[in-house]
Formats: sequence, C-alpha cells, structure tokens
Amino acid sequence: MHASLIRRQLGGLIPPKIATPKLVSGGSGASLGPLVEFYSKLPKGQATPRVSGFKGRFFNGKNASGAPFAWLIVAIFGVSYTIDYNMHLKHHKNHAH
Repeated sequence: MHASLIRRQLGGLIPPKIATPKLVSGGSGASLGPLVEFYSKLPKGQATPRVSGFKGRFFNGKNASGAPFAWLIVAIFGVSYTIDYNMHLKHHKNHAH
C-alpha cells in the first residue's frame, strides 16, 4: 500500500494539526487564531449522560422496568422444564412405571 493511500484512509481518524510548533512559539497572541477558533466551536457545558449497556437500557432512566427479570424467570423455567422432560423420557425408555 502506498503512503498516500493510507494517509487518505486514516484522514478521518487523525485530527489535523492545528497548533504547530511554529504557531505556538510565536510571541504574538494573534497567531493562535486558528487554535482559538477551533476550541470556540466545541460544545460547552456538561456532557449528556450516556445510556449504554443492559443496565443503562432497562434499569436506569425513563424506560426503567422489571421486564428483564420477568423474561429471565420465564427463560429459566423453559430451560429447566425442557431438561426435566427429556430426563423423564430417558427414564421411560426401557422401564415403564
């Protein structure tokens, strides 16, 4: 792969150099204009809370409910009933009671 192709593909991941050593080492504050402009466009204030994962989706926030617990109980019942039924069939395979 060519270096220019890799640079083009990674262009969206790696931010451009805004504060170069030449720009920062300059004595005047006016030369930091692009840097100040970049940081002035960033959002200000507190970050919005992240809702991620199982706990965040079902147990925190406005959509909190006990439905996952109910589904867990139903799933455990279904698996245990299936295992018990199959074991009972194996018991009756050669010996009727």
